[in-house]
Order: sequence, then C-alpha cells, then structure tokens
Amino acid sequence: RGLSVSQLQELRGNLRESNAEFTIAKNTLTRIASERVGIEIAGEHLEGPTALMFAYDDVVAPAKALTDFVRSSRVLELKTGVMEGQALDVSQIDALASLPPREELQAKLVGLLAGPMTRLVGVLGGPSRSMAYLLNARAEQLGGGEAAEAAD
Repeated sequence: RGLSVSQLQELRGNLRESNAEFTIAKNTLTRIASERVGIEIAGEHLEGPTALMFAYDDVVAPAKALTDFVRSSRVLELKTGVMEGQALDVSQIDALASLPPREELQAKLVGLLAGPMTRLVGVLGGPSRSMAYLLNARAEQLGGGEAAEAAD
C-alpha cells in the first residue's frame, strides 16, 4: 500500500541483481506454506499487505538492497524474516544488511589464513638462507672472493 508500480519495479530490479525476488502474497497462503515447511510466523506479521523476498545465494546483498529501499521509500515496512528455518526480527535483518558482501568476507578470511602461513614459510626458510650466507662468507674468506674479483 502506498508504493507505485515504478517503485516496486525498481525494488524488484535491485533484488534481481543480487539473485533474489520480491512478490506480493496472500496472508492465508503464506501462513499455510510456512506451517507446511515448519516455520512459525507470528500472527501479527501476517496482517495487512504482505510481500515476500526470496534470496537464493548470498543473503547479505538482498537484505542490504531491501533495507536501503525501506529507508528511502518510508512506506514499506519490514516485519520479520526467516533464514535457514530461524525467524529474524527487524534488528537482525538490519544487522545482516550491515555485513560486508560475501566476496569481501571471503577475501578477509583468505588474508587471515595467508598471513600466518607466509610468516611460517619465512621462519622455515630462515635456516637454509642463513646456511647459504654462511657458506658464501666462508668461501670469500678462503679466497673465493678474490677469484670472483679477478674474473671481473
């Protein structure tokens, strides 16, 4: 109620980009479907016009697009959410929307894992480098350095 067709199309387009869809649903059918899959939605959330958003891959990007639209439209209101069978309240949806995108989280995880491994390789390679420097210094001390200078 209160949204124009162009606003709904804009929202649907934004959600489609993040592999999600937005549809208007009848409360009775929503209640029946949720009961059949074992999700309990409180009765007060199924009063008045109801729309559903389905996110198929990453849930963060669609949640971010939806909460941004809710803030900008000031007409649409979030009631509840369900993720992996667990009910979410509005504050949890806002927290989900504030997370960085999946790719950024994966990059941070790889960075966290790569840092200690890089340091470990450096520590493990240290003794062999030290041995090479030691042998090189000893060769120069025994006259290997003079032969190298004479070759130049």
